[in-house]
Amino acid sequence: RSLVQDTLSDADGEEALTYVILVVVVIIAPIIIILVRKGTLIVQLYSNKLTENLLELRREKKHSDHLLYQMLPKEIAKQLRSNKTVPAESFECATVYFSDIVDFEELCSSVSPMQIVSLLNAQYKLFDSRLEKYDVYKVETIGDAYMVVSGLPSRNGNRHAVEIACLALDLRHAVQSIPVPSKPGVSLQIRAGINTGPVVAGIVGTKMPRYCLFGDTVNTASRMESTGDAMRIQISMTTQMALVQAGGFILEFRGNTTVKGKGEMPTYWLEGRDGLILEEMNQIDFDPQDATTVKPSFMTMVERNDEKR
Repeated sequence: RSLVQDTLSDADGEEALTYVILVVVVIIAPIIIILVRKGTLIVQLYSNKLTENLLELRREKKHSDHLLYQMLPKEIAKQLRSNKTVPAESFECATVYFSDIVDFEELCSSVSPMQIVSLLNAQYKLFDSRLEKYDVYKVETIGDAYMVVSGLPSRNGNRHAVEIACLALDLRHAVQSIPVPSKPGVSLQIRAGINTGPVVAGIVGTKMPRYCLFGDTVNTASRMESTGDAMRIQISMTTQMALVQAGGFILEFRGNTTVKGKGEMPTYWLEGRDGLILEEMNQIDFDPQDATTVKPSFMTMVERNDEKR
């Protein structure tokens, strides 16, 4: 009896303990479930927020990449991001284009600075929108000067002169849509120059790095622009030889031009493309990959010249 009584007492104690544990579990379980649900919700919210931040980061990175690639060539920008040193590179042959606004100093004195900024902004936006059609790279703009090059940083064989020539004709036509603020009914006029030759290109600076070109080819291209005439494209002999070899361009020998630091140099006018006179050429969208866009016969060109005479 004593043993049975002890066993029953132990069983009653264990039963009471089991009831206590069960009550505690029943009370704590909902709390644990609520806490787990809240914790899961917090994790989900954090995960969603993290995903949104990641997407925003990707958008900002894409935007910053776009801005960076506007300032530097894509290949060069990627090297700089990888903390790699970008050495200067020599290019055997490239074609450089310069243009500026005719009588820009006089224009600045006759209109307000805000109008000048608006004018340059309109010009550069228009010019920049045309660059995508050609295999060229915009180097920089300084004041009213606009500088473009083809043949670097990605080499394109012997097509650099054709790309720049087509671009120059396109820009000359496009600029006629920009009115001069101080002269109603008068369109903006530019002066352009092109030269072909060897060029050295490299990154200059650390705070605001720029991809700059160096060499006599760049200086000569600038001289071609500065010694040119309004709404005309003056080219050097090296560019003329490249365009003659490519074919499909109207070139006119200007004569020997006095170039600072060079003396007398034979220069040429780039008049048009594919045998078209200027009025007809302005109605055509240029495609540098297609050198057969509307080619009138040589006799047609002669007959037009006779009619003009």
